[in-house]
Amino acid sequence: MAGGSDRKKDEEGHRDTMIGFLHGGISSLLSTLPTLIVFPVYKTIFRQQIHNSPVHQAVGQLYKEGPMKLYRGVAPPLLMRTLNGTLLFGLQGTLLKQLSLSSQNVIPASALPALAGFGAGMVEAVVFTPFERVQNVLQNGQNDRHLPTLKSVLVRLRAQRPALGFYRALLPITTRNALGSSLYFGLKGPVRAFLEEQGLSQGVSSFIAGMLTSMATSLTLYPLSVLVANMQAQVEGEVAGVTASWRNLWETRQRSVALLYRGGSLVILRSCITWGIATAIYDRQQKRSS
Repeated sequence: MAGGSDRKKDEEGHRDTMIGFLHGGISSLLSTLPTLIVFPVYKTIFRQQIHNSPVHQAVGQLYKEGPMKLYRGVAPPLLMRTLNGTLLFGLQGTLLKQLSLSSQNVIPASALPALAGFGAGMVEAVVFTPFERVQNVLQNGQNDRHLPTLKSVLVRLRAQRPALGFYRALLPITTRNALGSSLYFGLKGPVRAFLEEQGLSQGVSSFIAGMLTSMATSLTLYPLSVLVANMQAQVEGEVAGVTASWRNLWETRQRSVALLYRGGSLVILRSCITWGIATAIYDRQQKRSS
């Protein structure tokens, strides 16, 4: 009887794990439409990060390039968005269950979601750094002439060793993703619970919680995103390490925090739309299956 009970628990645990991955994928897939809609906003942010230009100049660059090039580089973020949610939500849920069983009150229960998010973020960075690298190369207008297609970008990056090719800027990406996921999963639950206590519905609370936590996380870690964009956008020329790249970035921003955060306000818009919707859909699915 005991053996049958253990098998049943294992099967239920496996089912719950797969459901977590499935719900993460569905929520992210459904949020790809807003990602597609706001991609011009994302590309505007990228141009500000690379060229340190005000928003009207970044928009002017995209306007001159024309509508045919406006969505150049959109394929990697769309694919990455769906796979990212599948991995991030599913892996965080799996790690959370394992930590809950093994911590034995050593780690406070309130800290476990953030800790599981940290681990999921590290794995996410290893898996998706190549996607981000390809995306940033494609979005850089300076690469249009000698790397006109996705295939040409892949061929060029494959010819380089991983640290300079597909895995360029892995360290800052790992730092950003691990800290970002930790903050998101650590804050999302308490914020949602607080909003529900104020009388808001579960769906509205989840949407606002996802929006606020993602917005706070994005703005906190925005300098790392700027660093990554600048490290990954180029495939030619001198290759600098993380420290040298940061020093160069700080100097080109005239040692100004305000210039370093140029484009950061648009991150709020993107986060409000994509992560708010993804969080609301994921929480609703989880509640239905519980």
